[in-house]
Amino acid sequence: MTTKSWLILLLGICISGLAITLLTLQFFQKRGKGLSGRVPGTTTPAANRTVWVRSFLLQSYRWGVRVPLLSSYIYLIQKRISFRHVGDEASLRRMSMTVVLIVAGGYGSISIVLFLMQPGIAFVILSVLCAVVIHSLVVDLWLNRIEKRLLVQMLDLFADVRHRYHQHGMIEEALYEAGESGVGEAADQVLLIYEALTSPDPNEALERYYEIAPNRFLKAFAGISYMVMEFGDKDRAQGSIYLKGLGNLTQETHLEILRRDKLDYLLKGLNMIALAPVLFTAPIERWARGSFPTMDEFYRSKLGFITKISIYIIIILAYLLLQRLQHYDETRFRSGRKLSIMDRFLYNQKFIRKLAMLFAAKPGSTNYTQTVRLMRESSAELKYEWLAIRRLMLFVCSFALAIGSILLLHHIERNHVLYDPVRDDRMFGAMAEAELNQAAEKTTLDREVMERLGMKRGTSYDDVFNMLQQVSSIPLDPDTQTETSLRIIQKLEIYNKQYLHWWELMIAIFIGAAGYYMPIWLMMFQRKMRSMDMKHEIYQYQTVISILREMDRMSVEEILEWLNRFAVIFKRPLQKCLLHFEHGPENALEQLKEDAGLPEFQRLVDKLQLALGKISIREAFDDLDSMMAFYFDQRKQEYTRMIDVKASWGRMIGFTPMYALIFLYLVIPLVGMSFLQMNIYYEQIQKL
Repeated sequence: MTTKSWLILLLGICISGLAITLLTLQFFQKRGKGLSGRVPGTTTPAANRTVWVRSFLLQSYRWGVRVPLLSSYIYLIQKRISFRHVGDEASLRRMSMTVVLIVAGGYGSISIVLFLMQPGIAFVILSVLCAVVIHSLVVDLWLNRIEKRLLVQMLDLFADVRHRYHQHGMIEEALYEAGESGVGEAADQVLLIYEALTSPDPNEALERYYEIAPNRFLKAFAGISYMVMEFGDKDRAQGSIYLKGLGNLTQETHLEILRRDKLDYLLKGLNMIALAPVLFTAPIERWARGSFPTMDEFYRSKLGFITKISIYIIIILAYLLLQRLQHYDETRFRSGRKLSIMDRFLYNQKFIRKLAMLFAAKPGSTNYTQTVRLMRESSAELKYEWLAIRRLMLFVCSFALAIGSILLLHHIERNHVLYDPVRDDRMFGAMAEAELNQAAEKTTLDREVMERLGMKRGTSYDDVFNMLQQVSSIPLDPDTQTETSLRIIQKLEIYNKQYLHWWELMIAIFIGAAGYYMPIWLMMFQRKMRSMDMKHEIYQYQTVISILREMDRMSVEEILEWLNRFAVIFKRPLQKCLLHFEHGPENALEQLKEDAGLPEFQRLVDKLQLALGKISIREAFDDLDSMMAFYFDQRKQEYTRMIDVKASWGRMIGFTPMYALIFLYLVIPLVGMSFLQMNIYYEQIQKL
């Protein structure tokens, strides 16, 4: 298809899209005229449009949940959004349906373009890839937008609570008035916290709120408010304890907003740059084949297929790494073991469970101890048996995928041998129509002779020569017969070499082993990424202790209980410490230090050990304010360094697929095929 045809087609698509948009708008306007008469207060055009859109989204939701597969996807989006959304069910449904429609519209538009550019099996593969990518991209962008908006609203919220607390001196009144006068998700969260604090059982209500809190700042805000309500506020030389805690949370929120803004600015657009080569593989291949006929042999070969698959893999890996770099919360850990339907089914199969444990490390061995410790340190809430089954299934799937790909490559090579037109090495450029017909006739003759010979390996020259004379419908001169016989022998040799070699089996086993160890590598990566979240939690502990140390008759056990309420990453070690605390506080705290492993947390436990009876809690944490100031400045520097590292890695990863497409799929093959062609010409010149 020429450039003019592509432009005409693109113009037609744009005109069709415009017509559909106008018809949809006209439909909404007709719907709005009927709705405006029934809804009071919606007399302005803007209000009418709002009612039309809301009505359309709710009707789309009601229709979508009746479709089997679409309903599952709608519920999946609703579940992802509900964790960060506080409001009525209708607004949640509208928001969920908005995300679904955006994903569906983006996927439909890109699918049309992909179908026009790469019809066939390539369209199926790329459409599945684009569906996953668009879903992840849109949902992540939507959730990040909600989170950032909530953080900005929380700044006004904390300022309003501070003002109301100065007026009334009561936390309940300050929270209620701030929630009633505020707008947005932050005000809804404050009202939820107010309801939890004023409920008959605040402890249980707060535990329920901790499970649904959108971020650690609101969780800390709820806990600090409850502590001051229970123990009372005390004025220190620096001011109110409660207001001091609000100031610390405000500083943390400011730091988080600045970090997100800078990271968004530096990594903006890299996702689209990484995914753009998906749309350009077919145009580049079409242009190379039309401009350089020798490239057609490369693209049709086994090496060309491997190169195309490698580029797709590079694109997928680049996108996943960029998504990992753009995540703001390195670990979104929630307590409780989660087991999917597939995991549960495989675990119930006795044979699979025993086979998985046969290959896993045995209890008591060094590998078993290291794996269990890695699971604990990476917050992988899995049983050891579940992990063993997952590793076995990943090995089987990776090995089967590798074997399937190898057999597919051999099948493609056999098809090339049987059906590719015979190209004369002495020809330069593209073949004419007559030459192409002659080459196709030669291919048909070769294939018929090979099939008559049974595709046997090691067929002698005389057998090929005699069979060629029987099959050929026209008499061939001796030179042509000799050339054709040698070509058929070479094709038979290539055809019979297309079987599973031992080194290909070793490659498949290596890929399967990589899949087997993939969960271990991911847990190692997660453990490394979790270090920043651990420091966040330590700073939150320090904020809590800075309030509790001022309370009278405060004990170490009560402090541990309060830390356990706020704990996410260190929840298991703290629970274990509280269970063993009555049998020996010193030993329980020593075990807590060993289970945690983080130096900052161990220093915190050291101070708790000193407060067991030697000195008071206030004396043990007398340097807490300076430590908090130091850790805050340290984290600011770490944020700056981390953002710079992520930006440099993001630029390199984002442009890698484009470089791979240009060099691996065009430049290097073109240079290689040119050298091969020049070598053939050089040999022919020497024979003259």
